[in-house]
Amino acid sequence: MKTQLAIAEVNIHLRARTQDRTLIDQAAELVGANRSQFMLASAIKEAKNILLDQSTIYADAKTFQKVMNWMDSPANRSETAGMKRILQAKTPWQSE
Repeated sequence: MKTQLAIAEVNIHLRARTQDRTLIDQAAELVGANRSQFMLASAIKEAKNILLDQSTIYADAKTFQKVMNWMDSPANRSETAGMKRILQAKTPWQSE
């Protein structure tokens, strides 16, 4: 039995610098995709990540109040240590 592939319904056009296209082509080749497949998959992945970061979280009143109480309470020893560790960590773009 033949499986029908989804047919693209719209075109997306963009312009890029030569070196950007070369970089995209190299990455696409590494994952076994063509440029269009790679770019679409990458764009969809990033779009989903952005939307997930902006998602609303729903909770019942009891759970919401529990979270609010936790946020209003002073940090415990473990939380304070974790915050200090995070603040002291170097980001990947900082020079050593």
